[in-house]
Amino acid sequence: MTLPGTGADRTFQVDLRGLVDLLSHHLYSSPRVYLRELLQNAVDALTARHTLEPGAPAGSFGIRLYADGTLVRVEDDGVGLTEADVHTFLATIGRSSKRAEKIAEQRGDFIGQFGIGLLSCFLVADEIHVLSRSARTPDAPAVEWRGRGDGSYTVRSLPVSARPRPGTTVTLTPRADAGEWTRPAQVHALARHFGSLLRHPVTFSDTTGGGAGAPVNPEAAPWERTYPTPGARSRALAAYGEEVFGFAPLDTIELDLPAVGLRGIACVLPEAVPAGRRHGHRVHVKGMLLSEQAGEILPEWAFFVRCVVDAESLRPTASRESLYEDDTLAAVRDALAERLRAWIARAAASDPELLGRFLQVHHLAVKSLAVHDDEILRMLLPWLPFETTDGHCTLDEFSRTHRTVLVTASVEEFRQVAAIASAAGLGVVNGGYTYDRQLVHRLPEIRPEVAVADLDPATLTAHLDPVDRETELAAAAYLAQARDALAVFDCDVALRAFQPASAPALLVDSREARHERTRSQLAREQEGGVWGDILGALRQEAPRAQLILNQLNPLVRTAVAIDEPELARTSAEALYGQAALLSRRPLRPAESSLINRSFLDLLAHALRKDS
Repeated sequence: MTLPGTGADRTFQVDLRGLVDLLSHHLYSSPRVYLRELLQNAVDALTARHTLEPGAPAGSFGIRLYADGTLVRVEDDGVGLTEADVHTFLATIGRSSKRAEKIAEQRGDFIGQFGIGLLSCFLVADEIHVLSRSARTPDAPAVEWRGRGDGSYTVRSLPVSARPRPGTTVTLTPRADAGEWTRPAQVHALARHFGSLLRHPVTFSDTTGGGAGAPVNPEAAPWERTYPTPGARSRALAAYGEEVFGFAPLDTIELDLPAVGLRGIACVLPEAVPAGRRHGHRVHVKGMLLSEQAGEILPEWAFFVRCVVDAESLRPTASRESLYEDDTLAAVRDALAERLRAWIARAAASDPELLGRFLQVHHLAVKSLAVHDDEILRMLLPWLPFETTDGHCTLDEFSRTHRTVLVTASVEEFRQVAAIASAAGLGVVNGGYTYDRQLVHRLPEIRPEVAVADLDPATLTAHLDPVDRETELAAAAYLAQARDALAVFDCDVALRAFQPASAPALLVDSREARHERTRSQLAREQEGGVWGDILGALRQEAPRAQLILNQLNPLVRTAVAIDEPELARTSAEALYGQAALLSRRPLRPAESSLINRSFLDLLAHALRKDS
């Protein structure tokens, strides 16, 4: 059985208003792109005109923009359209004149390749009027196309006098709610925003009565101009970077990739930014601004620069607001990364002052690069700043006084031991920050005379002086009370002598040790169950924390002489709490409770004694 009408071919019925709504919410970022699309169509028409007339003098064809508050008009001297072209390209959604057979071979010369740009005009207008005359056909008549937001359109031929010269004029009658984007000042601003680097002359006038209009792109891109001296060129590029990005760059790096027709500059940021934060880069394609947020043009580690480039061979996406991820873009990204590496190498070799300012601001970015780039590692690792027991300094400075460099696994561990290690003459580097531990361990590749090792708690305690036997015996009762009070924290207590004498106690504990104790505790609680068997199989002898009391500290000498058991326990708890606070690690609830309780108990004891 055949259902009625099932064998007939039919065409889709397109709801143009619905399609425009789809474009405005999902393809284009803002209604302002309508002017970019009109400019792009005009530029492509001029490119096709130059293909037809290659001998025409440069600048003989151009684009003129008009806006007076009641209409927006874009006029070009491009290749124009015949009536057949109008029916083929303007009346068919998705069809592009850039796909015409005669110019298909040169489609790489055109910005747009998707044929939907004219629809963006419906974001600000309910009617689009196109008047065009083809340059391909001598004595071709003018043709008028009038499209409306309801999906209807009309086409008619007009005498040559309607448009004496080849080219196209697009006129929009703005809607009342589109004034934000179609006022004369806004149209002029958008024209400069999108078209400041276009190679064809573009002018703007706020009246439609004719006249030359003010140039939108009066000068070529700054990297295309000639300058009397290298210094003048450098200052001009820096001034352009400041104009575009709003900051005075630390330095500018010229970018030139002839294979893809890419030129531009990278501006080194004068302030540090969070690691991995990808800045938007300003990318033009054949002079037309494509995107101000094209983060994909540089690798993630290059977050210390912002770029403005103009390219010939990069492919825009359908919205022409980002770049199409393909092999060409990947190759460009790699080539630009190499340019940034070359700049760092050049600064390291010939401009130590610039390198110092750069590393002071962007050392984290360089560290992330050095982890994966052996050349940068060899060149810059000795000059990168690190937090050490000698303060913030470079590894080159640090290794001059410490032939054995110890590195901690965490910031917390470094803060626990920094003061004691410094007094003991140990050279310790904080390896808790991103990349730092990895990089410090590679120092012997650059400085073979330097040894690097992870800081072991035993290494530190070995540098603390033991107390004499008589002092140890006198403190034995107190130490026993302290160990019993702190057993709940799996913490041992020892008495040593170390500098600085102002430090009453040192808590030696690591994150890994705490995790192991937590796991052992969980295994004990789950004894006999399935989880108990699993955790029991993983159980090791849990490393204990160690509270090392400083015999050189007057408070500790007073504490170890306490003969009241409860007061001895309270003082040990207070010393533990103070050492835990000084380590700056997160406190467990039980530790917070202990600190509060020991303080109140000591206060109560003092008040009783006074009374």
